[in-house]
Amino acid sequence: MINQPVVKLAVVGVSRDCFPAALTQKRLAAVMAELKKARVANVVDCPVTIENENDTMKALDWARTEGVNAVCMFLGNFGPEGPTTLFVEKFGGPAMVLAAREENKGVLASDRGDALCGVLNFSYNVGLRRLKVYIPEYPNVDPKGAVAEIRDFIKIARTVIGIKNLKVFGFGPRPYDFLACNAPIQPLFDLGVNVQENSELDLFEHFHKMASRKAEIDAIVADMKKELGSRCPYPDLLPQLAQFELALMDWYENQRGAAQYAVFADKCWPAFQTSFHFVPCYVNSRLTGRGIPVACEVDMYGAVSEYMLECATELPATLLDINNSVPDDILPKGLKLAGAEKRDLYMGFHCGNTCSKCLKNCGMKYQLIMNRGLEGGGKPVISRGTMEGQIKPSDTTMFRLQSNSDGHLVSYIAHGAFLDVNPHSFGSIGVAAIPGFARFYRHVLVQKRFPHHGAFGFQKVGKVMFEALKMLGVDDINTPLPAGQLYPGENPFAL
Repeated sequence: MINQPVVKLAVVGVSRDCFPAALTQKRLAAVMAELKKARVANVVDCPVTIENENDTMKALDWARTEGVNAVCMFLGNFGPEGPTTLFVEKFGGPAMVLAAREENKGVLASDRGDALCGVLNFSYNVGLRRLKVYIPEYPNVDPKGAVAEIRDFIKIARTVIGIKNLKVFGFGPRPYDFLACNAPIQPLFDLGVNVQENSELDLFEHFHKMASRKAEIDAIVADMKKELGSRCPYPDLLPQLAQFELALMDWYENQRGAAQYAVFADKCWPAFQTSFHFVPCYVNSRLTGRGIPVACEVDMYGAVSEYMLECATELPATLLDINNSVPDDILPKGLKLAGAEKRDLYMGFHCGNTCSKCLKNCGMKYQLIMNRGLEGGGKPVISRGTMEGQIKPSDTTMFRLQSNSDGHLVSYIAHGAFLDVNPHSFGSIGVAAIPGFARFYRHVLVQKRFPHHGAFGFQKVGKVMFEALKMLGVDDINTPLPAGQLYPGENPFAL
């Protein structure tokens, strides 16, 4: 996977001046030993223990010299809240706080750390400075607990850093029949995301400029053949698809400008087929599989949502329509529904944009709906180029970050699974089981006007996504509610 930040995290020990600094240093050493034992990479300990503001400046100089881009403030004792939060403010990157638990009764006589007090005062001072800091649900930890929290925070930090250094390339206006994908872009800029909107003609022209780079096109064709094997009935199409992939990658390499990372949101029908003479789905699947999401139907927030999932999981994600219900007669007898009920099942579908690594029995095909509309259901030519198959059985996190029509950011997160069920249908498609989905669909997705696209990651990373959203300042975060707890506006008499 490319196109993602590498997190280098520093654990910075702090000590209140009326406590011995050696207490923090001893406890920090124990945390670092446990991190080394657990093989958590790219975590370093700061040689400066912060007791006052002069120490803050020394620690900041060290962090900048070392290329640190995320920090864990470690309260080995009560900690000085002023110098500690000043460090977080001037550092500017993702920050968390952990505090040391008392080890045993032997420390209580004179080596007590009082870190429960320290976290309270840290939190108050974070509020004074209006900072977004990750405070775990249980911030007072022993060394093993610190390892678990730091592992999660690395994923959170990677997601936040990625968003703060991201550019979205849009090609073409949103399709009229999918106005739900057309959302205000001001909230993206508020998050720190840059947006470069382009015409479909820009992409078309750039595609044709790539024709002379035959050696690179041939290399991409060879890689496509290796990936597809015998699952490609259209070998004559591969050079065109390879030229399109080269065009996107060339744009990615040369148009990022000040941004370090980028995603695409491309117009993919209907003029695309009549101009390019193929569908872009397979190429989209390949780039997304490498860490550069390419969202369908100029869905900028869909691309950003995919990217956040890829940062959290370090795995390919996908963008699917929350599409259709599941007939009982396709469900095998004795099927376990991953905690869901039958009414909570649905099919996630898109034309053919999902990475082959995430699909079962996949291959290149043609887009059936476009073939009917553009070629009259005849021999497919311009509708060829999808990557189709059943989505592999796996855990999933269903996620969406979206601006509503009023320019406010809203989001949802749900855990579930893709079931090992043959969908008996076309496209990149799978049967999803999200516990409580039927109510969630009606009272969150419908009620709050979310679009038909959802991003899907292939791990359960709801905790990471929730905390990343909070650090980015998103406070409208929706999750499925348990039975018996009503959504706002839900009719209790209809249950």
